[in-house]
Amino acid sequence: MDKIKITGGVPLKGTIRISGSKNAALPLMAASLLTSETLRLDNVPQLADIRTMCELLDLLGVSIEDNRVSDGSGDLAFAANSLTSTVAPYDLVRKMRASVLVLGPLLARLGHAEVSLPGGCAIGTRPVDLHLSGLEAMGAEIELAEGYIKARAPKGLKGAEVLFSNVSVGATENLMMAAALAEGETRLVNAAREPEIVDLANCLVSMGAQLEGAGSDVITIKGVPSLNGARHSVIPDRIETGTFVMAAAISDGDLQLEGARPDHLEKPFQVLRQAGVAIEPNDKGLRVYRANGPLQGTDIMTEAFPGFATDLQAQFMALMATAEGASMITETIFENRFMHVPELTRMGADITVHGASALVRGQKRLKAAPVMATDLRASVSLVLAALAAEGETELNRVYHLDRGYERIEEKLATCGASIARSKEDISS
Repeated sequence: MDKIKITGGVPLKGTIRISGSKNAALPLMAASLLTSETLRLDNVPQLADIRTMCELLDLLGVSIEDNRVSDGSGDLAFAANSLTSTVAPYDLVRKMRASVLVLGPLLARLGHAEVSLPGGCAIGTRPVDLHLSGLEAMGAEIELAEGYIKARAPKGLKGAEVLFSNVSVGATENLMMAAALAEGETRLVNAAREPEIVDLANCLVSMGAQLEGAGSDVITIKGVPSLNGARHSVIPDRIETGTFVMAAAISDGDLQLEGARPDHLEKPFQVLRQAGVAIEPNDKGLRVYRANGPLQGTDIMTEAFPGFATDLQAQFMALMATAEGASMITETIFENRFMHVPELTRMGADITVHGASALVRGQKRLKAAPVMATDLRASVSLVLAALAAEGETELNRVYHLDRGYERIEEKLATCGASIARSKEDISS
């Protein structure tokens, strides 16, 4: 099992290219199931979750051509002209809950699907009930048996109005894809508004879908008999962007983030500027550095887009652990998303958890320690803390990190970080 060692205290300086968004790429890959023609996706990051989705699509009979190279250029091509299975097995789905996104496309195109109930990070309950109730409203017959979602639509899916009781990115994506081939008009009310939703909508439209309203809370889809192939470029990863903005701030560095989209991070950037981070958009992306001396404690509450993203909460907590004064961080999306707190505390952070809120009292210095990643975003919060800590930090269970950050050691090292990956010695 790999581990990463980081010696802190070095300001990051240089340029980092922002990779394509994992959370945008995964539903786009699932959308390839909607057509017998080839879907080509540019700017797809090379990550463990992407590999898992490729394995799943391959198992279903999708032909995949990987033309990507290490600098981020090249494409992934998907041809689902001869699907051989409609079963997404537990062994793959348990690795990544986004695998459930094949349910809607398979059901819409072939009329049946069996998808294992999903797994993923242990950051709280993330049920798929909104996915299932929406598909049932569109005429699907669904049975939960032996850990699988068994769905049938023998007469095809029909357009319907679906009112989500809670905002759900995954359910919005699944039903958008299903509705693209359903008969009639579907309205998704209280839909998610994330940039990844807009990116999926743009790709579906380029494939021939009739879709309006993406980016608002009401999305209207008029189903068509079939979709065509297309070429589409994945948007840059806003969570990676936010992470590297905080890496520059916590290390007192100065970074240029190429390809970053500031319009995808308006609320987080507003908060970070209040904390003393200078963020300057330019024609290549943005430049980030500390505006005026020490960072200042600032409060946040996570919310669905366009609010402060839950996927940036752990990183912000690491940042506030080094700021002057106190900050209150309130998590409203996932109930178990403070599992990084004990590990940050091991590094000298002063954090007190009260239910869904954490009071962070900033410290002048964090201290290196052996720490363990518990989930994807928690893992990178420990990387940020290590960049600011005295001494060498050893981060274990970095496979979580590999699910969502492309070549993170290389990107940080080119900007001056003392960071290296090694294999854990299991001989003793």
